[in-house]
Amino acid sequence: MNLSFFDQFMSPVILGIPLIAIAMLIPLLLFPDPSNKWLNNRLITLQSWFLHNFTKQIFLPINLPGHKWALLLTSLMLLLMSLNLLGLLPYTFTPTTQLSLNMGLAVPLWLATVIIGLRNQPTVALGHLLPEGTPTPLIPVLIIIETISLFIRPLALGVRLTANLTAGHLLIQLIATAAFVLLSIMPTVAILTSIVLFLLTLLEIAVAMIQAYVFVLLLSLYLQENV
Repeated sequence: MNLSFFDQFMSPVILGIPLIAIAMLIPLLLFPDPSNKWLNNRLITLQSWFLHNFTKQIFLPINLPGHKWALLLTSLMLLLMSLNLLGLLPYTFTPTTQLSLNMGLAVPLWLATVIIGLRNQPTVALGHLLPEGTPTPLIPVLIIIETISLFIRPLALGVRLTANLTAGHLLIQLIATAAFVLLSIMPTVAILTSIVLFLLTLLEIAVAMIQAYVFVLLLSLYLQENV
């Protein structure tokens, strides 16, 4: 049986039951629950420090009504980062390589920001579709262009996350396969390829964290425009 390089992106199934739900819930069990004690262990202290600084940085430019989203966006950041990083381990599955999952996260959250803007400040929200000082003949064209760009936002969110993780996983598998094949033919080249593979793995770890941050950052920017 010949396996394709893309088989790693298929959702694992046992007895006809997709395991993507378990793959998404297990990472959340790895995080310790914060306690009310004055002194905590190092892991909880590091986790609290990270959450505090991340939330402060994301919501600093956002108006006070938008701070209600702090818990949601912080939890989303932890979920995406956990899924991306755990997907780099052997014999695991990365749910965020599925476009359906990423679009399922991007579309409702983007739509919620748009609805909040239309409900709280409809004039300002609709004003984003037409820049100030636009010449009269260009008004219909610009409105169409801005409307298209508005509806492309959730697609860009989902595709960006999927494409970056998929490309990284494929590149790692291709280089690992090349190193394995060259080991018996050209050991020196195989060693150099393994070094490249190690450096690429470090880069992919950074990409996994950065893409989770970018996803939440763009959502916060969309929220900032509508609150």
